Amino acid sequence: MIHADDRRASLEAWLARQLEAARFSLAPASEDASFRRYFRATLEDGRRYVVMDAPPDKEDCRPFVHVAGLLAAAGVHAPRIHAQDLSQGFLLLSDLGSRTYLQALDEAHADALFADATDALVRWQLATRAGELPPYDAALLRREMELFPQWYVARHRGIALDAAQRDALEKTFSLLAASALAQPVVYVHRDYMPRNLMVCEPNPGVLDFQDAVLGPIAYDVVSLFRDAFVSWEEERVLDWTVRYWETAKRAGLPVVADFGEFWRAFEWMGLQRHLKVLGIFARIHYRDGKPQYLADTPRFIGYARAVATRYSALAPLLRLLDELE
Repeated sequence: MIHADDRRASLEAWLARQLEAARFSLAPASEDASFRRYFRATLEDGRRYVVMDAPPDKEDCRPFVHVAGLLAAAGVHAPRIHAQDLSQGFLLLSDLGSRTYLQALDEAHADALFADATDALVRWQLATRAGELPPYDAALLRREMELFPQWYVARHRGIALDAAQRDALEKTFSLLAASALAQPVVYVHRDYMPRNLMVCEPNPGVLDFQDAVLGPIAYDVVSLFRDAFVSWEEERVLDWTVRYWETAKRAGLPVVADFGEFWRAFEWMGLQRHLKVLGIFARIHYRDGKPQYLADTPRFIGYARAVATRYSALAPLLRLLDELE
């Protein structure tokens, strides 16, 4: 196994060749929940690049390269790939800056930033073509939701579900999967949230897209407005979602004609994601030794509880959450 410092030496040697021996400094660029690392390379003449280090035994760069091409073709601002070595897991990327939506969002700027993010999302969805991305199918939806009982309930909370609790969870999973699979299918970024959007020109710059799939049209919308790291009042979320839905309709995207129906699909899609993320944040802590994500689990329990409260079909999940908490 190659030590991280050995990888850094290999990365610097590779980078020196790509930059034709131009002098550069290298500094950490961002924190990632995966095994990828990012560095910012600054040249003496002021040019800046971002370098991705993705250990090939842990990460595959090929989906990143493929999806970057799809985003560019859709007219969405994603990093340009200047050089790649897939066997070593190194990519040299254009630098979209260091200011994320998460840092820039406040009461004064949220409407304008989210309007830009909505326009970019609609362009991405309009570019959808069959055969380019793996399907967000029933098996994947189910695998994701199973992270909740496996990592959050059993590992983090130390609770063994009894037969009735497991049955309640099964019924909820089936409802959520059926709702997701009934939606029109488009390109799905799968982490289209403020920490992966950069404030830049053209706005936004889009990052962390390597897990993109072909899936439910509401998925990226709910990722944007019901975020892991920042919460908004329900009226604003509703307003932004209506604006997305109207923009999507005008653009010819296959959103349902009734907004109430779209809102329910949005909420249930969000609940699927919230349960998955609760499991992922626990897994990142216990398996990967990154405890900082656990601090945001109460936000997701709050999201899940709010949605389960609004729909009688989700009452068994609400009871289960009460028992767990």
